[in-house]
Amino acid sequence: MKDSMMEFTTQELIERLNSQDECAWIEAKRGSNVDSSILETVCAYANEPGLGGGYILLGVEEDKNHLFSHYSVCGVKEVDKIQKDLATQCADSFNIPVRPMIETELVNEKPVVKVYIPELSPEQKPLFFKRRGLPKGAYRRIGSTDQSCTDDDLRIFYNAQQGSFDATILNDTDWSDIDESSIQLYRRLRGKIKPDAEELLFSDRELLLSLSCITRDSEPKLTVCGLLLFGTNAAQRRCLPMMRVDYIRVPGLRWIENPDNRFSTIDMRGSLLQLAYRVVDAINADLPRGFVLNEHDIQAENISGLPYRVLREAVVNALMHRSYRENRPTQIIRYDNRIEIINPGFSLKPEEMLGEPGSETRNPFIAAVFHETDLAETKGSGIRSMRKLMERSHLAPPTFESSRESNHFVARLLLHHFLNEEDIAWLNIFSEFQLNDNQKKALVFVRETEAIDNQTYRQISGADVLKSSSDLRKLRDDDLLEAKGKGRATYYVPGKKFISLHSAYHSKSAPAPVESAPAPVESAPAPVESAPVTVDSLRDELPEDLAIKIDNLKRRLTPEEVQKLIHELCKIRPYRLSELCILIDRSPKYVLRKFIQPIMNIRIEYLYKDMVNHPNQAYVSI
Repeated sequence: MKDSMMEFTTQELIERLNSQDECAWIEAKRGSNVDSSILETVCAYANEPGLGGGYILLGVEEDKNHLFSHYSVCGVKEVDKIQKDLATQCADSFNIPVRPMIETELVNEKPVVKVYIPELSPEQKPLFFKRRGLPKGAYRRIGSTDQSCTDDDLRIFYNAQQGSFDATILNDTDWSDIDESSIQLYRRLRGKIKPDAEELLFSDRELLLSLSCITRDSEPKLTVCGLLLFGTNAAQRRCLPMMRVDYIRVPGLRWIENPDNRFSTIDMRGSLLQLAYRVVDAINADLPRGFVLNEHDIQAENISGLPYRVLREAVVNALMHRSYRENRPTQIIRYDNRIEIINPGFSLKPEEMLGEPGSETRNPFIAAVFHETDLAETKGSGIRSMRKLMERSHLAPPTFESSRESNHFVARLLLHHFLNEEDIAWLNIFSEFQLNDNQKKALVFVRETEAIDNQTYRQISGADVLKSSSDLRKLRDDDLLEAKGKGRATYYVPGKKFISLHSAYHSKSAPAPVESAPAPVESAPAPVESAPVTVDSLRDELPEDLAIKIDNLKRRLTPEEVQKLIHELCKIRPYRLSELCILIDRSPKYVLRKFIQPIMNIRIEYLYKDMVNHPNQAYVSI
């Protein structure tokens, strides 16, 4: 962003909005009055770390009738009143006064009020609505949305020594809960990185004190950080019983509930430094043959398997960034074709910024130890390194899913080559379009999943919002993709030339469907949108016992009973949210909050995991 608001004209800001589908630091509003949504954006801009503030354009609206994201000037009727109301409410509504920079410009002979909200200094954060209090009264700018804060969000606004959970003192601990072998492991790892490190000369007690792992008392207590990094297994089980890693080996491509073919599980706990190695070793034992465990010499291109540094970084990130407030284990599920790491705690960094320099650390003291021992990459570079290493090995890039609602973070590592010989041969049919590598990846992705959106493109390519929008628009302009939806909800499906070239290619080699791309290899066929469905039509396709349970929904059921019913329904086939809402007779927002989110990634999961906003998205039981 430029240094001052004067360096961006209103016209430049509108053009920037129209050049990409979404923008973290520009918000357009009609500006009829100063409502709560405008003030929430003010709060989010002032709070968001590293954003540098943002712009609000009053008198600019999104054209709902336009196929793509398009903003036009509608003008503000009462300019003076809007400016006075905004300045007054910014001064009175929050815990500290906010002083917006306000200007009025004429665009197409219509007045537009341009507002710049600077980011507050760290000591002034968090800004929040006085009447709402904390944490709900504070907002962050997450992508192009304003999100009410959680306790985890508030942590980043405070000094780490005061606000981080890993500095919490555990009164039911003493020195006997320390595992001395973990201290020796730290000394060995630290000595390899910096042999002359001052802390290596400290006594064990002085060392743990310097790492904020114990208190200064004559009979020291452990902190959460100290227990996790240097505590015995027995102490961890007593104080943090759910702090463990479950490694689950599932045969096949999907979660199964077959009593004759049960998955195997290894429960692991202990010092995080030791645990990182144990988890990597357990996964390594299940990796394809030919995998070379050599972090200094990434395997040659003709060797299949997962680069060691990718595996290590994924595991270390999970242990370092998970929320230890949550009473849930970290789950690592090993399918035949992928590894999924499901971690308690959403990403404190917006999804579109994953892989960019800089880090938002939930557990700063734990993270410091991982960095000092070289188990973790340089701050903020882990995901970027993972993407580069996967690309270098011609493997599909890792994908990530962060949910603030369910409070979890999922990393997925595919174990097959993304652009194999068959893919490259297939991509040759599009050679006339002079596509870059990322656009080629997008076409392969669309072939497999039948759709793609801007967010998914950014994850598989590592491109920023502006570049991904430009790449997708070229594919659209070449008729290789067809745009659906509007504005921020835009997604892309196979276009006319994609379908015709794909069909011609398969007609020369082997029989294949002509009118559509193949269904995802790891999922059941996606439900197809047809005529409007009714509760009776949905009920008629159910087994009698489930149909009776649907009838019983007319009486009041507990959330747990409805969640169990949804789980049973999704065993039969993938169900869309709209279908579940019809059966349950509740609004989508209510069904998501009350029934879906509590069991997500526990009893149900997305049909299309790599594209959460897939137009045919549905839920399946796990």
